[in-house]
Amino acid sequence: MKIGFHTDAFNSHAFSFEKALAWAQANNVHYIEPGLIDGVSWIHGLGYFPHVALYEDPTLLRKKMESYGVRFSQVDAAFPLSGKDGPSRGLPYVLKSIPWAAHAGCDHVATTDGLHAPEGLSNDQAMDLMKRSYEQIVEVAEAYGVTVTIEVHGYFTTNPDRVEQMLAFVDSPRLRMNLDTGNTFIAGQDPVAFCQRFLGKVSHVHIKDVSASLAESLRGKDTGIAISHCAIGDGVNAGNIRRCLELLRDDGYNGVLSMECEGQGGPLIERSLGWLRTTLAELGIAEE
Repeated sequence: MKIGFHTDAFNSHAFSFEKALAWAQANNVHYIEPGLIDGVSWIHGLGYFPHVALYEDPTLLRKKMESYGVRFSQVDAAFPLSGKDGPSRGLPYVLKSIPWAAHAGCDHVATTDGLHAPEGLSNDQAMDLMKRSYEQIVEVAEAYGVTVTIEVHGYFTTNPDRVEQMLAFVDSPRLRMNLDTGNTFIAGQDPVAFCQRFLGKVSHVHIKDVSASLAESLRGKDTGIAISHCAIGDGVNAGNIRRCLELLRDDGYNGVLSMECEGQGGPLIERSLGWLRTTLAELGIAEE
């Protein structure tokens, strides 16, 4: 399997994307997952935000990344598609992100739903809305050879029955799942059972642990964690992560394990990286 990280790890320390690339190079990590910005932002323009913008030339950015020995595992275009503004804001954003990703040498684009029940829509209406969006998204994804992942993060996607419906919106190998070990846990689900149910659909994985205090206060009351302040391996979800890795190993998964945690400018994500590498070795999983 391959190890990467989401650049959210460095949000609070105001890293630039290039500084995140330098961290990856220094720690022998070759895959990176940033968020995509559609437009301009002062905090990004000044170099205080570790994500990338769609106005940046994707081919030139890919060449810069190659100089660091790093490539994209996925780009995050996860504006919620389940609300009333999903078709007007989320859909154009994702459709613009797919060709950009292809030119940047990235073959995965993440999407998701909202954290809460959509205001002004029934659950079935929201599902119908998302189905129409995903039909358009997958058509473009197929044209560019990009896989669109549905990230387990929100009101519908942390419900295994609903996410199964979503993965069947379009009969295409280009519509897959981004499993998130932390979001499934905080939503009150069993990450191991969730992983087992969708093994054949998993194409990208977020590895995220949960602190005991966060689990006690929010488990079963929320659907997603913006950013975990717990090093992977230090929390109450570590055993579930290990078991998910065993299931993925036995199923032949060879994709990216993208670490998600607050990096503290390096130390916390470095501890996470050490735990993940040690665990992979213990499970007989080679790091590619």
